[in-house]
Amino acid sequence: MNEPRLIGLKLPFAMILVLLLQSSLLSEMRLGVVRPDAMVLLPITAGMLGGSERGAVVGFFAGILTDLFLQTPMGLSAVTYSVVGFAVGAMHTGVLRAAWWIGPVTAMAASAISVLLFVVIGAVVGVSHLIRPGLVVIVIGVAVINAPLSVAVSRLMAWAWPVEANHAFAR
Repeated sequence: MNEPRLIGLKLPFAMILVLLLQSSLLSEMRLGVVRPDAMVLLPITAGMLGGSERGAVVGFFAGILTDLFLQTPMGLSAVTYSVVGFAVGAMHTGVLRAAWWIGPVTAMAASAISVLLFVVIGAVVGVSHLIRPGLVVIVIGVAVINAPLSVAVSRLMAWAWPVEANHAFAR
C-alpha cells in the first residue's frame, strides 16, 4: 500500500497539515515569549526515521512553506531546516532506537540548535532583530515544548514517508 504515488500525496498533505496547525493553533499557544515550532519537527523526525538525505529534503520544503508566513528573508528557514534535518539524519543513522526517549531527546536538542542556527544565519544575511536578550529563554522553551510534540510528528512522518526495510542482512 506504500506505492510511490501515495507517498507523493501523503508527504505534502502532512506538511500542509502541520503548517495549518502551526499557523492557527500552535501560534496562539504561548508560554511567555515562547511558542512551539512544529515545522522544524518535520525535518528532525524525517532525519531520525530516514537518514540525512530525507531530513534535508523535508527540511527544504518545510522551510519554504514556513518562510511564506514569516517576515524574514525567503529561504532562511529552508536553509536552517535543511541543515538541521541533514545533521540529525547523519548523527542518528548509527543510533539504536531501543529506548522510547531517544526520539524526544534528539528532537529537543535539534530544536534548540535550529533556533540558534536560524538566528546566526539571519544575522549573517542582515536580520539583526533576531538577536535579543531573551534568546536563551526562547531556545530552551522551544526545545522543551517541541520534545513531546515530536512523538506525534514522528508518527505522522512515518505514515507520510515510510522507510523501506533493509533485508540485506536477513538472507
